[in-house]
Amino acid sequence: MATVEDIYRKHKPKAFEASRRPSRTEVWWWFFMRISGLILLFLVLIHLYVIHLVGEGVDRVDFAFVAERWDNVGWKTFDWVMLVLSLMHGTNGMRIITEDYVRKPGLRTTLKGLLYTTAGILLIMGTAVLVTFDGSAA
Repeated sequence: MATVEDIYRKHKPKAFEASRRPSRTEVWWWFFMRISGLILLFLVLIHLYVIHLVGEGVDRVDFAFVAERWDNVGWKTFDWVMLVLSLMHGTNGMRIITEDYVRKPGLRTTLKGLLYTTAGILLIMGTAVLVTFDGSAA
């Protein structure tokens, strides 16, 4: 059975050919990007279908609709998984871009620190909204 590292070596773009072997962490992040992208594709398609195509479409989306939807723990979990995966996927993509194009180590460290801080704050805020949402105010 092929390992994740074997799959990485077989499918990585030619532009990334290097004489050094990639770190184990980098290989797992590479694998995560493929898996999370695939999962996100289905989550977003389901989200778009439910919000925009079912029933009256986007015209029915208001506070009461969100309150009813988030009264179900399944929809809260669905939205939280989509939040976490999209934030991690986007943050990792920005980390890779920063690693590739920012040459000064100090600036690269600063940008990555800001990136991780922003992602952490957004994750905390999004999770807080999902967990503390009170639909009875509708």
